[in-house]
Amino acid sequence: MRTPSHTPSRLLASFALITSATVLVTACGSGSDDSGSGSTAQAAAGSDGIPTTDVVSGVQKDEAAAKLLPPGVTSLTVGTSVGSTPPGTSYLEDGKTLVGQDVDFTNAVAKVLGVEVDQQQASFEAILPALDSGKYDVGVSNFGVTTERLKTIDFVTYINDGQGFATRKDSKLAKVTDLAQLCGLNVATGAGTTFEATLEKNAHLCTDAGKKAYKVQTYSESSAVWSSLQQGRSDVVMSTINGLRYAVAHQDGLKFLNEFHRLDVGFAFKKGTKLAPAFQAAVEKLIADGTYAKILKKWGTTGSAIATSQISPPELKN
Repeated sequence: MRTPSHTPSRLLASFALITSATVLVTACGSGSDDSGSGSTAQAAAGSDGIPTTDVVSGVQKDEAAAKLLPPGVTSLTVGTSVGSTPPGTSYLEDGKTLVGQDVDFTNAVAKVLGVEVDQQQASFEAILPALDSGKYDVGVSNFGVTTERLKTIDFVTYINDGQGFATRKDSKLAKVTDLAQLCGLNVATGAGTTFEATLEKNAHLCTDAGKKAYKVQTYSESSAVWSSLQQGRSDVVMSTINGLRYAVAHQDGLKFLNEFHRLDVGFAFKKGTKLAPAFQAAVEKLIADGTYAKILKKWGTTGSAIATSQISPPELKN
C-alpha cells in the first residue's frame, strides 16, 4: 500500500534496504501463524530475494467466465501502486519488470478472461478516485474492503489480509489490541491507506482518556516507513499483515506484534461496474484449478486464502 517512487534506482535502493538475498518468503495469516513467527515457503528467487517462480503463464482462458464480460471488452487499464515490500508490487533488478502477488493475480485473471491488461503506475491514494473518472478500469493495490470505500467502490475479493503492527525488538510493546496503547507514541504508516484512516479516526481515544495523543507519521514509500522505525523516529509501524511479516523476517532487530483487524482484499472498480461478475468467476476458476494456491505459496501468504470470491461483501467485523 505504497506510492511509487520517482525513479527505478530509488525503488531498487528501497528494496536493498528491506530484502536480503534469500529464497525464503515468510507466510502470514491467522491460525498457527498468529504467533508472529510465521512459516516459510520455498520459491525460486532473484538475487534481491524476490520470488520469480512462474505460476501464471500456463493459465488457460475459461469461456464461461469470459462470456460474463461486457460486450466488446478485450483489454483493461489497471491502476497499481509500486514500491511496497513483498508480497506487494515492486520491480525486479532490471527496474522495469513488475512483480508481486497483485501482479500475479491480475495476470492470471486476465488469462482466464482472455483480455489484455495495461498496468499503469499511480500513487496509492490516487487510484480509487481515478476509477470513478474512468482513467482506470480496475485498481489493484491490496485494497481492503471497508464500509467507507463501499460507498463509492465495488470489489471482487481474492485474499484476506488486514491491519497489523510491528516494532523494534527492544520495544516494551508486546501486542496492540486497543489503539489507546499507542498514546504518546509515533506511529508510522502509508499515506492514503486504511491504516492512516483508522489511526486518524481513533486519535481521540488518547485525549478522551486524558493522555497524550499518538502522532501519525505518513510516508509515501515503504522504505521511508521502515527507516523511520529503525532509526528511532517512529515507535511502531501499522501496515498490512502480509507486508509486516515479510519485512520483519528480512530486517534485523524488528518484531511482529499482532494482527489488529482482518479485511477482505479485492480488485477495485467504479461503483456499479459490469466487470465484477466476470472477475469473480475468474477468481473462482483460479481457486478450482489450483493456480490460486500456487500464487499464495509463491508469496508465502497461504494464511490469506479465501474459500470463495465475493462481490462487495460488508467489511469484516473482528
